[in-house]
Formats: sequence, structure tokens, C-alpha cells
Amino acid sequence: MTSPSVIDLHDAISDCWNQIGVVGDQSCDKLPANIHCRNCDVYANAAQRNLQRPVDAQYRQDWASHFRARQDGGDAKDHSVLVFRIGREWLALPTKVFDSVAPQATPHVLPHRSGRGLLGIVNIGGKLYPCMSLASLLGIDEHDAPPAKGRHTFARLLLMRWEEQSFALPVADLHGIVRYAGSALQTPAATINKGLSRFLSGVITENDLRIGCLDTALIGFQLARLLR
Repeated sequence: MTSPSVIDLHDAISDCWNQIGVVGDQSCDKLPANIHCRNCDVYANAAQRNLQRPVDAQYRQDWASHFRARQDGGDAKDHSVLVFRIGREWLALPTKVFDSVAPQATPHVLPHRSGRGLLGIVNIGGKLYPCMSLASLLGIDEHDAPPAKGRHTFARLLLMRWEEQSFALPVADLHGIVRYAGSALQTPAATINKGLSRFLSGVITENDLRIGCLDTALIGFQLARLLR
């Protein structure tokens, strides 16, 4: 029995996400529960089949040539950050400090510990995390959201780890991972509010976004201090 060709296997995958999912008319009955097609088992199974498709010698040769080619010009993108939004501010922290991203969850308030940035405790996958407000720490109005520009927003909890302590950080939107060269880091503008600017190590640009890169050590220290 011969293996199916690359084209046959690829065509057999139904791209329902482009028809009735987030890219289509959004009529899929699974969408309300999953929020986004990438959380759906149908999408995951299609991705798995796509990764398992056979490839021919020419395909391997083309990609081998691509990765062998030297990249001329520009500095190496040696930094990787996860970009998220709080209020109107797009911010970033290094990807290495995050364990995972989780759906929003309502924190359970702790007696006599309200305010000061500690929102309460959240249960994520059977594990308890202190839920911390970066908006409060950075002096950002989290209700001052920018107008929608034809895209979905994805409020999430970022599960961050700093010196063996884990935190859940609510964010209003998630852009994703951005890689940049260290030399591209710019000085924060003088117009940035002082509460936020002291936590920034610099600013990067990604397409039309101006992203404030947070000082990881300072953020970690302040979050830990709020738990004492």
C-alpha cells in the first residue's frame, strides 16, 4: 500500500476555521466554548495531520538551502519577549519567565489582603496561584482600552515564575512572542507616565506597535514584595 501524496493529504484536511471559525462567519457551534479555533480539538487534529504529512526530497532540499543561506544585514534577533496589553499600554517580559498562558479566571479574594496589587487566588489546572494586578503596580488604568480595529482581543492569565515563586497576571490582550535585536532597544519617551517609566528597561517597535519592555528583576521583586 502506497503512502498518500503530500497534495492528497493536505487537501483532505478540512479548513473549517476559514469557513465557520474565527476567520469565517463564526457560525461554528464549538466557537463559544473554545473562544478561538486554536483551542479546538478539530483544529489541533488538523495541525497534527499536517505535521505528519509526507514530504518529498525537493521540499527538504529547498528548506535546507533556506537555512544554510547567510542572513546579510541587520543585527541578530537575540531577545525573545511575550507581548501583552494592559489598558492602552503594550508591554513585554522575556518569554523565559512564563510557564504558560491560561484562560481568564475569577480570583478568590483573601480575607484582609485586598488591594495593594494582590487580587486573590486563582485555580489553574488544580494549582493555586496568587493573582497579581500589573495595572495597579504600574499605575495603568486598565479600563482605558483602545478602540477595536477589526481584530479579536484575547484576555488571558499569564503564569509567570520569578525565583521559584509563581504569579498569575491578568492581561487585556495578548499579541504573542516577538523577537528583536538588543541594539534595537530604544529609550522610553519622556511622555510616558512616571509610574510606568521607572519599570521600563526600554521600548521596541513591532509593526505599528510601540512596546514597553519591563525590567524583569524589578517587576519580580515588586510582585514578591506584594505577597509579604
